[in-house]
Amino acid sequence: MPLAVGVIQTSGFPPVLAAADAMVKAGRVTLVYYGLAERAEFLVAIRGTTSEVRAAMAAGIEAADTAPPGGMLVSHYIVPNPPENVESVLPLEFTSKVQRFWV
Repeated sequence: MPLAVGVIQTSGFPPVLAAADAMVKAGRVTLVYYGLAERAEFLVAIRGTTSEVRAAMAAGIEAADTAPPGGMLVSHYIVPNPPENVESVLPLEFTSKVQRFWV
């Protein structure tokens, strides 16, 4: 079964931390990527079944929107079935760091 990808981008660290926390608590998803983008913007990516990613993303978006002042939700998106060429180029695979958390 193909696994969906959900990504949240925030301005500032507190919203991305709140989003990541809410996402892994709201659905059977695995956090596969965290990174710093330009201008103090952060990205967090999760993988899981489409239904679990949708539920987790909803919780993450709400958490990022209500995070403490000084940061904000910039963007979010879900890719329900990423093709193999996207998975081979982007950092979306289950690395050895996250393999033990794979649900």
